[in-house]
Amino acid sequence: MSDKREILTVPLIRFLKHSFDILKNPLPFHHHNFVSLGDVFRLKIGLNTSVYFCRDAGLAEYVLQKNQRNYVKSKIQTEDLVKYVGKGLLTSEGDHWRKQRKLIQPAFHKKQLENLLQSIHSAILLEYRRIEANSTIDIFPVLNDLAFQTVVKSLFSSAVSQEDINRLQYITETAQRMLVKELRQPYLGWWFKTSGEIKKHINLTREARDILKRIVNERRLSDTKENDLLDMLLDAKYEDGASMSEEQLIDEILILFTAGHETTSNALTFTCQLLALHPEWQDRIFNELVEIQEESSDLMTIISKSKQCQQVLEEAMRLYPPAYFIDRVNIAKDEYNGMHFKAGSSLLFSVYEIHRHPKLWEQPNEFLPERFAEGGRKFSSQYFPFGAGPRKCIGNNFAMFEMIMAISELVKTFKIYPDFDTIDITPLITLKPKNAILRFEKRA
Repeated sequence: MSDKREILTVPLIRFLKHSFDILKNPLPFHHHNFVSLGDVFRLKIGLNTSVYFCRDAGLAEYVLQKNQRNYVKSKIQTEDLVKYVGKGLLTSEGDHWRKQRKLIQPAFHKKQLENLLQSIHSAILLEYRRIEANSTIDIFPVLNDLAFQTVVKSLFSSAVSQEDINRLQYITETAQRMLVKELRQPYLGWWFKTSGEIKKHINLTREARDILKRIVNERRLSDTKENDLLDMLLDAKYEDGASMSEEQLIDEILILFTAGHETTSNALTFTCQLLALHPEWQDRIFNELVEIQEESSDLMTIISKSKQCQQVLEEAMRLYPPAYFIDRVNIAKDEYNGMHFKAGSSLLFSVYEIHRHPKLWEQPNEFLPERFAEGGRKFSSQYFPFGAGPRKCIGNNFAMFEMIMAISELVKTFKIYPDFDTIDITPLITLKPKNAILRFEKRA
């Protein structure tokens, strides 16, 4: 065992003093602490409650991969989120999670996803009709709807009405906003309960479950095969030959809505802003796309050969990781590099800080997609846009395919110009864009 290293502590009084600023945007407060106290510090958030904030990439790799069996997700995901989306892959732990992961993993294999590309592509083109040439708009609402539509079309093909889609999107986003309120304002928990706010939102999610049950039952009763994600989930079998229960299936679908659209829309928006500030990369993507499409119109071929676009997306997610924090709690006491953590310690890994750490990245705050010319694997020990280890996002390939198509189609049609001074952020559960006002001119 290595010599014990002291982990410096931010006292409760300092946390309370800056609580208003933290509520608006916690990242500057945490950055100051990392710079002054080191890559791991302890923040007191109550008389007997503290959280370890970490930007040590080695510790992140140790917790998420090498010793992942000793760590579980915090109650934010395993309890707070559960009441809105149920116990699916994102919110479950232990044997239940392993059983579900093994069952669902084949549906997200690259060969299976190939069957969905045409539906995703069609959904992207449909949403882009909203962008008029020579217009200036906030691109986030367009990309937010696009991301939700692609999840829906991938799940249900065309067997769902626009009215149902709109209602499901409204409920999903409303429940997410309520959860943010609960997490950011825990001192109002009593009010959220007594005023009926929580109950109102739980009732909304029950409405979403009823809509989904109707869609699932209609599919079961039909003789058609759509070869979409719903068919794959319905056909999936556990080791004993049993299928998922209806309630478990609905849980997994709600998780796909929650995890599959907001992070993607955030990443696409930040990417568009960065491209607006760096038009040379728009031209690189466009020229590469022209060359690829001269050889093939096959969507998978286009995606796999769009290296410039992939580099841009990977660099955008380095600078603005949608899932900008990863939380874990250790089951048994643990030690890493002289740092000791008693059982039940809360560890919060700042992906945002790891991705901008000056000791890990050259020119860490600069947009340099060429750093990913050899792919993201080169940085696998310090680059976590989709998490890491066994709990790495199951939909990472789905998201990359969708984003490559979305950015390629946008650059193919338009030249993008910024109508903002700086890229501002709104750190909520995910890292959200704030002022993505862009001007679009038709590409000649």
